[in-house]
Amino acid sequence: MIKPMELSAHCREQMQAVQDTMDVMGGKWKIKILAILYFEGTHFMELQRRVNGIGSKMLAQELKDLEMNGLVNRTVVDSRPVMVKYELTPYGTTLKDLIEQMETWGRNHRKKIIAEEKIKSLQQPAS
Repeated sequence: MIKPMELSAHCREQMQAVQDTMDVMGGKWKIKILAILYFEGTHFMELQRRVNGIGSKMLAQELKDLEMNGLVNRTVVDSRPVMVKYELTPYGTTLKDLIEQMETWGRNHRKKIIAEEKIKSLQQPAS
């Protein structure tokens, strides 16, 4: 039987760092929430409108997790009715480069997939 190769200490550290990032930002909603807050702070209901498909209970939990990790500030606005505003903390803004790189990669990936689909459709024989 072949023994699996041992990972170097550097590789293990890199894998742990990626896992730590995924633990904080993983899931279906957190990156969407952070991307919205990256552009501007907003109120709970507006966040719920902008994050397509998320329920209020899930949004509240995700915001609580992001707040617990020091990425989001929650401020109760003294108004009638009482409103809660969310914004990135200074620490949360350190995700700027990561969010921008994900946005760039996503745009390029979409273009690539659309171009490949177009080529496939042109190569298919007409019926």
